[in-house]
Amino acid sequence: MTPKQQRGEATVDRLLDAALRLYAESGEQGLTVSAVTKASGVSLGSLYHHFGSIDGLVVALAQRWLGRLLGGLVTAVQATTTTREGIDALVGAYLGFVQEYPDASRLVHSPLADRHSMQSGQEQRDAQEARVSAFALWVQPRLESGELAPLPLPLVESLVLGPVVAVARRWLSGIHDVDLDEAARVLPDRIWRSIRADRP
Repeated sequence: MTPKQQRGEATVDRLLDAALRLYAESGEQGLTVSAVTKASGVSLGSLYHHFGSIDGLVVALAQRWLGRLLGGLVTAVQATTTTREGIDALVGAYLGFVQEYPDASRLVHSPLADRHSMQSGQEQRDAQEARVSAFALWVQPRLESGELAPLPLPLVESLVLGPVVAVARRWLSGIHDVDLDEAARVLPDRIWRSIRADRP
């Protein structure tokens, strides 16, 4: 990597780190061009050069942290030997990420990120394709072997991740009537029952 590329990466990191801090402090309304440039010490021209707009910066920030979350989930399931262990690992990794990175998780699960995801859905799907494919590669043999119920892959993904995402969103919204450690203990068995093949 050339010195110029290194400086460019450092600038991008400063902008993204500042944007996350501002989001944590002030929410969506805190993510303005002037606030980000002031907090990061990066010029307006550099922000536009690297991201095109404040919206481009927000999309990149959400993608960065979503990528880290999905990467952690894939790593967790690939380190297991059975599907049941994989479900345990996935739920634990997801809720552990939420607890470790609450500000980033709040952004990833926010209406702001949802809006950007809807507007640039194909682009975001393409950006995460390798990680999603890795999850599919983990699930597909288990579907083919008959270990899992014969459901389309998107439904299996929804049954596995849906309850975890719902609990995470509830906790991140400030409604702390659910304990994430308890959820990590309870949810895997419930999820497993919903996707395993019915055996006579």
